[in-house]
Amino acid sequence: MRVLFLTHRLPYAPNRGDRIRAYHILKALRNRGAEVALFSLVHDADEEGRIADLVGLVEQVVVARVPRVRNLVRSVPALIGSRPLTHTLLDAPDVKRRLGELVSRRPPDVVLAYCSGMARFALEPPLDGLPCVIDMVDVDSEKWKAMGAAARAPLGLVYQREARMLARFEATAAARAVACTVVNERERKALAVLAPGAAIEIASVGVDAAHFRPGGPPPSNGRVVFCGLMSYGPNDEAAQWLGTRVWPHVKARRPDASLWIVGGEPSRTVQRLGETGHDIHVTGRVPDVRGYLWDSDVAVAPLLHGRGIQTKVLESLAAGVPTVITPLVAAGLPKDLREACPAADTAEAFAAAILALLARSPDDRRSIAARSGIDNYAWDRCLAPLADLLCHAVGGPSGSASERSCQ
Repeated sequence: MRVLFLTHRLPYAPNRGDRIRAYHILKALRNRGAEVALFSLVHDADEEGRIADLVGLVEQVVVARVPRVRNLVRSVPALIGSRPLTHTLLDAPDVKRRLGELVSRRPPDVVLAYCSGMARFALEPPLDGLPCVIDMVDVDSEKWKAMGAAARAPLGLVYQREARMLARFEATAAARAVACTVVNERERKALAVLAPGAAIEIASVGVDAAHFRPGGPPPSNGRVVFCGLMSYGPNDEAAQWLGTRVWPHVKARRPDASLWIVGGEPSRTVQRLGETGHDIHVTGRVPDVRGYLWDSDVAVAPLLHGRGIQTKVLESLAAGVPTVITPLVAAGLPKDLREACPAADTAEAFAAAILALLARSPDDRRSIAARSGIDNYAWDRCLAPLADLLCHAVGGPSGSASERSCQ
């Protein structure tokens, strides 16, 4: 089976949620015997320089550089049209030409488009005549709808427009695709409302549990950790809420506690949290988050906006660290994982949940994480429905030679 995989970021290094999932999709397809050609948008020289790291996972990599400043300028007049800003911001020169050359050299059996941002390329020439599967992951229009309801004008109006335009596109894309995948039942229901006749399956988020499994005894040092890419809006908002609204309540009861905000590209506002003298540490980008997880008593995922399953929660549990979450995060998690993740919706209640876990013994905290059943969320198992859909799109019920190579 020959797969053309379209991604909006190069799937390496696997250090943020979208890259992590795309990277493990590549591994899952390789394990099925598929030959994968990757077409990826890239956003800077560092990202483009990681192409060689994908050797062994893909047969070929073709990239197109996204001109960020040009696209931002173009996004302003684009507001009067009907095109989602997501698509304008992910424009890149010569995409169609490069895709045409790739397809002519190596005709794929099926196209796999990652997220709504790349699905548009699968629906346009030169790919529109090929069977297509879309890994929507989350229903992005629902995220923008929620953000539009919470934000003030004029930004709120822009978000609301994006929700409408993306919902329109998601409905069209889902209806035209052979099938779509999303990460949980909540996202499946949301997409089914937009595209009632579409074939929609669940391919959950996984975790490499062995990679995150701690090798030493659990700590007891009062550390609380929040991991994530801090340039992502919901993470930035969550860090600010955590540091200004939640953390004072924790420190009032546990003066020995320290908060670690771990992740690249923190805003100046988040960086200033580390200057308050309240034992808040803002690390910026780190080469490996595992050490920070293994050295922490409690993890947190205090997101107030977002969709889907938060990869950071699965990684924390795999590292043996129970995690305090918001109800929004809980709504995206499988039920068994929620049992290791107390949820709270106010600053006071969130702080109380952190304090309750800090009061437990180190062994109790680790056993809470272990009881979650996180080992059941191996990536190959979670992504099997997606791989099956690709095989079906190629071979159909009769089972061609390409389909049999997927077994």
